[in-house]
Amino acid sequence: MTTLSTEALLRLTVAALMAHTGERQIDLAAGVGLSQTQVSRKQKGLMHWSLDDVDRLAAHYGMPVLDLLAGPTHAAATLPQDRTTGAGRAGVQTSLPLPQPPTAAPAPAAPAQPERPPEATGAPPASAATETPTPNPDTTVPPAADTTHNTPQHPTDERPAASAGTRAARRPASPAAGRDELVDAIAQSAADALIAAEGDAEAAQAALIKRAIPDVMDLFRRSRIGGRYEHSEFPPTADILKKRSQKGADDIWEGRPKWRNTAWLKAARVATEPVTVHVLDVNAAYLSAMTTHLPIGQLQHDTSGVHNTKRAGVHRIEPPAWDRADLPSPLGARQEPGPLWVTEPTLRLLLRCAREELCDAPVILESWTSGSTEALLKKFREGLRDARKEAIDNKDELTLEYVKSMYSKFVSTIGESTMNREIRRPDWMHIIRSQAFANLWLKARKARAAGLTIVEMSGTDELQVVGDWRTVFPEGRGLAEMKEKKDKTYILGGQ
Repeated sequence: MTTLSTEALLRLTVAALMAHTGERQIDLAAGVGLSQTQVSRKQKGLMHWSLDDVDRLAAHYGMPVLDLLAGPTHAAATLPQDRTTGAGRAGVQTSLPLPQPPTAAPAPAAPAQPERPPEATGAPPASAATETPTPNPDTTVPPAADTTHNTPQHPTDERPAASAGTRAARRPASPAAGRDELVDAIAQSAADALIAAEGDAEAAQAALIKRAIPDVMDLFRRSRIGGRYEHSEFPPTADILKKRSQKGADDIWEGRPKWRNTAWLKAARVATEPVTVHVLDVNAAYLSAMTTHLPIGQLQHDTSGVHNTKRAGVHRIEPPAWDRADLPSPLGARQEPGPLWVTEPTLRLLLRCAREELCDAPVILESWTSGSTEALLKKFREGLRDARKEAIDNKDELTLEYVKSMYSKFVSTIGESTMNREIRRPDWMHIIRSQAFANLWLKARKARAAGLTIVEMSGTDELQVVGDWRTVFPEGRGLAEMKEKKDKTYILGGQ
């Protein structure tokens, strides 16, 4: 015996309730804030009934959601007396005065044909096309007004309707016309997962995290539609970017910090006055780090020793000495002396420090670079950022964890990971990570310049300071804000 999916059962229930109330599709559409075309497509299985749709249907027919999802026989028996045939179409509820969706969407603009960029010198193979500028700006194809999404149909082995004891989650926002296409796709995926899990947030989250890599790569492809550049997904990899063993590392130093202000800590521990150390957290560090200069095509070798700001990649440098005791080195926790390979963000940070007379300029010995852009991940990052903000505003932990899983796995698997076969850009992986470390260092520099004491800096997102940090950084969960880890804040001295 074949078990109907939750959504297939819902379609049968809607058809039965329409028959019992004498409604037509146009009547139902008016009652739940949809167009007749949308109702027709949802009933045919060409579009999904979303979680918000289920709420509207239940309100329209005057019954609890669980009764609506319990099947056509139970739902029909639960119908209020004034909604059965006889009240007919005159009894159609209009208690949800939702705006009627637009009937037509503007035609999507055709993406401009890319040309080869003048800055991406060298001749990469035909299979690794160099990304190229055109006169047209980045353009995202607008979603159709009827909010149809290219999401798979629910599998036929879904569990039946949720019982009253099912663990419920705060529902993800449903896709809406006029919203960014990527945000819309993320919301649809989260809503579908929750429906498939019958409202069980833990099961839905496990399913979303399991498919985070293919989902985020799909979002990345969507974000590149109509883009100004055509990037290379599998350019030949320079030897310095190849792992020396399956579980080993390549030659690139990312500048990961692990620094403590040892002299200050020693004095603070024996001081008579207590001092509060605030442990601050950077929000979505890897997501913020996607605003960085990324090489577009195949990396080309250069021994000129000159830094070209229109190109990006990795550089072998002779690092400068770092003598500041109140700030960590921009090179992070590296202990080995001598030349090393660093990424574009680390080199640019060292050059900035030299301009501010914090250290000498690094000496560039050789480089592997390509023509670059800082906007390659712009739409991709903005879609994830906006979906994250919407989830925070709606207290939607399911979508929030889904977004976090997607952007973190994107960064960790675009190198030489066996978990992601759709792209191989170890240079991008190192550059994004290094940008996160550079961003953290810049926050430490800003705090020190404002008079705060830097106590510790580690990883991608932790900064420990003494002083009124809220006068330096806005507080919150946004990408430009900082938050305090109150459970980790501690007091030194005063004993």
